[in-house]
Amino acid sequence: MKRGDKMEKKSVFNELIKIFIIFMIGSIIGYIVEMIVGLVQNGHFVSRQGLIYGPFTPVYGIGILVYYIFFNFMKNRNKGIVFISSMILGGITEYLCSYIQEKAFGTISWDYSGWLFNVNGRTTLIHCTYWGFAGLLYVSYIEPLIPKIETFVKSHKVKIMATSVAVFMIFNITISSMAAIRQKERIENIPAEDSVDVFLDNMYPDEYMDAVFENKKHVE
Repeated sequence: MKRGDKMEKKSVFNELIKIFIIFMIGSIIGYIVEMIVGLVQNGHFVSRQGLIYGPFTPVYGIGILVYYIFFNFMKNRNKGIVFISSMILGGITEYLCSYIQEKAFGTISWDYSGWLFNVNGRTTLIHCTYWGFAGLLYVSYIEPLIPKIETFVKSHKVKIMATSVAVFMIFNITISSMAAIRQKERIENIPAEDSVDVFLDNMYPDEYMDAVFENKKHVE
């Protein structure tokens, strides 16, 4: 293998690690934000995690990656343009995540049907506004950290650690998806067809899933 090819592969791997770290930052920040919002709205803590294991809300991780990619191409940092762009991007992201969750798992984690200016109950003008402010915060506080993250991921130890966490997250996302799909099947009275279904039924019964994903609702 030529030296140039090795350098290119190393660069791609570093970029993937950086993207993963940004995703994790967004997912953890999102979990904290959602827990605070849940506390304010309900007067007590409500589980807002998006995966079975760990304090992660992936929709925020996806959202911050959308910002990262978009603002890499858009160099204008005029606050008005950043705000409007972030409103649109965040609203689309929130809508798509809700739609995919409903179609894949038969559940929704938020429903804004009773809110003014809502779009199919999946997002609203006010929530798009929140995404707009989130974009301003990203540009002001997260984006300046990107060069430090790029330097950070050059460390061999960091690469090993990040890769290990990435493997865990792949497992976490996979098992969470499988368990959610199996719960949907149980609700539809579809019996277990193989040992995997039996394992999911025993390991992640409805009571467990409803406790972990306390904020979700099943869609008829």
